[in-house]
Amino acid sequence: DDYADDDDQYESKLKKETLALFFLATYGDGEPTDDGARFYKWFAEGGEKGEWLQNLQYGVFGLGNRQYEHFNKIGKEVDRLLADQGAKRVVPVGLGDDDQCIEDDFTAWKDLVWPELDRLLLDEDDVSVSTPYTAAIPEYRVVFYDDAILSNEANGWANANGHAIFDAQHPCRANVAVRRELHTPASDRSCTHLEFDISGTGLKYETGDHVGVYCENHVETVEEAERLLGLKSDTYFSIHSDNEDGSPISGSKLPPPFPPCTVRAALTRYADLLNSPKKSALLALAAHASNASEAERLRHLASPAGKDEYSQWVVASQRSLLEVMAEFPSATPPLGVFLASVAPRLQPRYYSISSSPKVAPFRIHVTCALVHDKMPTGRIHKGVCSTWMKNAVPQEGNHECSWAPIYVRQSNFKLPADPSVPIIMIGPGTGLAPFRGFLQERSALKEDGLKLGQATLFFGCRNRKMDYIYADELENFVETGAMSELVVAFSREGPTKEYVQHKMVERALDIWNVISQGGYIYVCGDAKGMARDVHRTLHTILQEQGGMSSSEAESMVKNLQTTGRYLRDVW
Repeated sequence: DDYADDDDQYESKLKKETLALFFLATYGDGEPTDDGARFYKWFAEGGEKGEWLQNLQYGVFGLGNRQYEHFNKIGKEVDRLLADQGAKRVVPVGLGDDDQCIEDDFTAWKDLVWPELDRLLLDEDDVSVSTPYTAAIPEYRVVFYDDAILSNEANGWANANGHAIFDAQHPCRANVAVRRELHTPASDRSCTHLEFDISGTGLKYETGDHVGVYCENHVETVEEAERLLGLKSDTYFSIHSDNEDGSPISGSKLPPPFPPCTVRAALTRYADLLNSPKKSALLALAAHASNASEAERLRHLASPAGKDEYSQWVVASQRSLLEVMAEFPSATPPLGVFLASVAPRLQPRYYSISSSPKVAPFRIHVTCALVHDKMPTGRIHKGVCSTWMKNAVPQEGNHECSWAPIYVRQSNFKLPADPSVPIIMIGPGTGLAPFRGFLQERSALKEDGLKLGQATLFFGCRNRKMDYIYADELENFVETGAMSELVVAFSREGPTKEYVQHKMVERALDIWNVISQGGYIYVCGDAKGMARDVHRTLHTILQEQGGMSSSEAESMVKNLQTTGRYLRDVW
């Protein structure tokens, strides 16, 4: 991160601070984001420090999603630790909930912060500003070029392999080596197996890691954006976060500019066009709406008075940015405003890697279900990355293949260091992905002569004739001894729907025995539904098989989590 080069610098700099605001996001199973991981590890796990922050006054705003079990864990924990270490809380911790409207949560928290900052920072003679704070609308400086000086657009990504360390800011260009459909023709859904070729790049991964994939918007989406903005696709331009004299553009910190390219390339690679617009985007559109009533309506939707309408018309209806722009045709912001304040930067999509480097050192495998859903407005939402993967052209012969900028994000979702420790894996659907990597790794360890502990996989799908992905591989893992038992729940084959948690109940004693023997439990997949149901089932199994009370079972589950024996890779 930008604040400190090492742990000692964190301490020396934080000691000197008298006022600080912390903005901390939580993702996955209660984990910090990449840019906050080093600070959190130092601050939360760095041992007893005493009350060394008595000169610091602080506020914390957390960004999370209430659908996840560990809602805003990082923000809550840092808020508590700061107070424990002597710092004085200026305002209560803010808990942003992305499942509702996180902007409203932030506005409510911010309205508490301003008066406190006035109290702390203004002299007695200063007059507090009573007018509400309104943020400026950020805008890139845009330079347009003549057709005659077009350069090679691909250079921006072609040079991405020149970095010693690959991360979100410096991804690695990787070709698609293999793409195949995992569902049978009888299925009305789709799931893609895709392999990125990382040979010669220096990119490495470990079993259980995630891969971040920067994908592209579909051409139909991009053409619609060009039409709404009134821009020509072949217009070549560059964006800049400084003025012509080199001074920084005042206002909000802008995301780093991307390389010069055409409008078509920018909207394809860098602009998030399909998520619902934030309220700040509506205000930016309002500022550039030529129709007064449209501008007023946009401002109303973004205002406290329009909170319920925004919640219903934008959030609940899952209206995309392009759908909203189509409703307000007079709002045509300049390109610099659109890219800075209206369309967020297209973010990488993360996937649990479904291979092991012990078997595939130069390939990163991804298992991706196609997102193809009808929205409340009637729009068919096609997932940006899953659609790109389904249509990817693999590397065969000499023709052009698909490629994407990718990088590896480390995970704590790892097999036990001792391969003889028993494990239970629970992963229906694409939740199977990391366990395919686990089983490849166990297979390689077995070939090397290591003794393997018991390994049971609970997998679930709808029907063995439709979506039983990697069926032959799974059965082969059992035959070769990499896996002890494969338990499959087919939810659409019998008279009643049967899921992985039902199969867990049938094998409650086996699960209890594995836990009693010091074994590990792994869960991967949907956080909102499956992972919650599995968590409840595990609690019940501990209660019944261990003869415990509900609170004792919950305490044991917590202990399994804190000791790293109950690990979840959920989304």
